[in-house]
Amino acid sequence: MPMTPIAPTEARRLIQNGARLIDIRDRDEHVRERIPGAENIPLTSIDRLEDDGSEVVFHCRSGARTQANATRLAQAAGAPCYAIDGGLDAWRQAGLDIAADRRQPLELMRQVQIVAGGLVLLGVLLGAYIGPGFLVLPGFVGAGLIMAGASGWCGLAHLLLRMPWNRRMAV
Repeated sequence: MPMTPIAPTEARRLIQNGARLIDIRDRDEHVRERIPGAENIPLTSIDRLEDDGSEVVFHCRSGARTQANATRLAQAAGAPCYAIDGGLDAWRQAGLDIAADRRQPLELMRQVQIVAGGLVLLGVLLGAYIGPGFLVLPGFVGAGLIMAGASGWCGLAHLLLRMPWNRRMAV
C-alpha cells in the first residue's frame, strides 16, 4: 500500500478523526520540538510499529526522511498511510500547534556539526598563525567524519551523548 503525501491541514483533519501521528525522527529531535500528540518511533525502530488498523500519518522535520523511506514506512504501517508534505517545518508554517521545549539540548547531529566545524576552524587558524603542525587537527576531524559516514558510527556523537547537558533529555 503506497504512502500518500498530504498537506498539514489535511493531516490534522485525519488525526482528529482517529489517525495515528508517528514522528520518525530520533528521540533528541522529538523532545526538543514536536507536534502535540505525536508518537515518537524513530526510523531505526519503525519495525516496532504495531498495526492496529488505524490510518497512520508519518512525519519528520522537513519531509525528506519520510519520503526517502516511504516504502519501508508503508510496509510497517500495514494500513492506509500518509506523509505530511514538508514535515514539521510545513506544519509550523501552516500555523498549527507545536510543542517546543528549548530547555532540551540541541539535536545531537547539530551538536556534532558545531563541534566538528569549530575544531576544523580552530585547527586551520592555529595552523595559519602558529604553526603548520596544528593542521593535523582538521585532518583528524575530517577523517573522523569520513569514518562516521562510512560506518554509521560517530565517536564524537557518542562523546557528546555523555555530556551533562545531554543527560537531562525528557518527555
